Amino acid sequence: MPLLTDAVGQSISTRPDIIGPEISKALSGLHDQIPPFPRDVAMKIIEEELGSPVEAFFRYMSEEPVAAASFGQVYRGVTLDGSNVAVKVQRPNLHHVVVRDIYILRIALGLVQKIAKRKSDPRLYADELGRGLSGELDYTLEAANASEFLEAHSSYSFIRVPKVLRHLSRKRVLTMEWMVGENPSDLIAASSGDSVAHVSGYSERQQTDAKRRLLDLVNKGVEASLVQLLDTGILHADPHPGNLRYTSSGQIGFLDFGLLCRMEKKHQCAMLASIVHIVNGDWPSLVLALTEMDIIRPGTSIQRVTMDLEYALGEVEFKDGIPDVKFSKVLGKIWSMALKYHFRMPPYYTLVLRSLASLEGLAIAADKNFKTFEAAYPYVVQKLLTDNSPATRRILHSVVLNRRKEFQWQKLSLFLRVGATRKSLQQLVAPNSEASLNCSPGGVNGAVDVANLVLRLLPSKDGVVLRRLLMTADGASLIRMMISKEAIFFRQQLCKAIADVLYQWLLEGIIAIIQHGSQLGLRSAPNNRDLSSHSRLSSPTSDYYHHQSLLRDRRLKVIFFKALDSVRRDPVLTVRCCWVSFIMFMTASALACHRIVVSLSEIYLGPVVSLPSKRVAISI
Repeated sequence: MPLLTDAVGQSISTRPDIIGPEISKALSGLHDQIPPFPRDVAMKIIEEELGSPVEAFFRYMSEEPVAAASFGQVYRGVTLDGSNVAVKVQRPNLHHVVVRDIYILRIALGLVQKIAKRKSDPRLYADELGRGLSGELDYTLEAANASEFLEAHSSYSFIRVPKVLRHLSRKRVLTMEWMVGENPSDLIAASSGDSVAHVSGYSERQQTDAKRRLLDLVNKGVEASLVQLLDTGILHADPHPGNLRYTSSGQIGFLDFGLLCRMEKKHQCAMLASIVHIVNGDWPSLVLALTEMDIIRPGTSIQRVTMDLEYALGEVEFKDGIPDVKFSKVLGKIWSMALKYHFRMPPYYTLVLRSLASLEGLAIAADKNFKTFEAAYPYVVQKLLTDNSPATRRILHSVVLNRRKEFQWQKLSLFLRVGATRKSLQQLVAPNSEASLNCSPGGVNGAVDVANLVLRLLPSKDGVVLRRLLMTADGASLIRMMISKEAIFFRQQLCKAIADVLYQWLLEGIIAIIQHGSQLGLRSAPNNRDLSSHSRLSSPTSDYYHHQSLLRDRRLKVIFFKALDSVRRDPVLTVRCCWVSFIMFMTASALACHRIVVSLSEIYLGPVVSLPSKRVAISI
């Protein structure tokens, strides 16, 4: 059964950390080194399918195939209009071979069932495999899959999908635009210094650059897997390295769309919830999510499954709130649980696990400390913070709020710190900053970035989830959180926002007074200087406009007064809230007045002494 042998070999070759590098290297040849069939046979198939000689459609066709796989081989061609294309031609008599191999597999699995005396019928797996392989025999279906995948992911700029040339595609011939990119296998070889093609060796700089590109490919591959899983619900069903490319523009390219897996919305939400519950160690909720995904069979002891999951995964250590463990280790524990309790593994679940495990296997070639969870979880957090669907909000609320709707500050703070590491959310923190943020979930800088993230996210269109969360939460718990020691960085940033607005108001007032001939005596300044035209004072900064919109936002005022109304029943908390608010306002006023004095002094007196800039510490 060569077809099935190739398929299994291609799958397990992506895990050198499990089967060993030598076996992995031997099996990886199945991706690109399967013996091709003769060129004249391939050209004859093209002519039969398209109805005319090859020269009527293509200006050029490579003499040798650029890739050969179990079901077909690919030639590089040029169309009559000069477009570079990849022409995929199906192997001859393939349908007969597939039917024969599946029949042999069913007989073998039937014998296994009798010998092992298993209740479940393993021949169902052969039937499922047969349906999948039969679907790959019709390239018109693959063309439709490629177009659907392209349309679903066109809004994600880091994902590259080649377009299908429909007029040059038939049941046994598929023509797509040529994708220029590096094969992950070549990147692995280059990062380790091994020879590739005509290159005999690499310098240290080339190896370092290859490792960087490989890690970028893996990180984007992880994000692409999560996009397919949690956003579009359309998954590439064969995500082995042979079907991936890394383009010169830094995109991850996908090839081979013979099979796609489509997810229901409820399964997407359950999958999102399961990731969150694993990170938070909420095993009963994890079991509930697995049940919603139809993984745990009816009649299975939920209590036993919960206890075993806690025993298997409870020993995982965390670093900055993210599991500090190889994904392959977690995957092994999941598979052992699946075998013990006869879990049903839906196609999408198996595909995602295999895809993430495969990507981690690639990453270890460049970085032995790579963690899939560390690369994946920030995307999950971003989705929870910005997706306003009811199901996603329920997941977020179940994590950061307890049953009394009180804030669990530690969990919310962790969510925000992890979310602040996402580049798309960093743009909210410092959209006009020349220096890009490189914050990590921990540390003082991370706390400051979290505070900035919250202040910028709340009044924005993407902040609807946070605003709903604040409205849902118990007001008294919100005030306790605001005046707690842990929230000092948030109060500091809010104080600076108030100071920025006060400074601009004071400055505008002073300029108006001077322009109307006030008795302040500033008109006698040297050279009759005009404050309103001075470059340091004439145009407010973008931060000012943001801070002004933050303080004037009616939605945030409603949340604030709702929280204050809840505090009235607790006199001690009311006094503490008023005192902290008074201190914040006085501190902001002092900062604003200090900036006014400094600005006016520099204009009329000039900088007397040049001092290095220092950050003023504010204790509130």
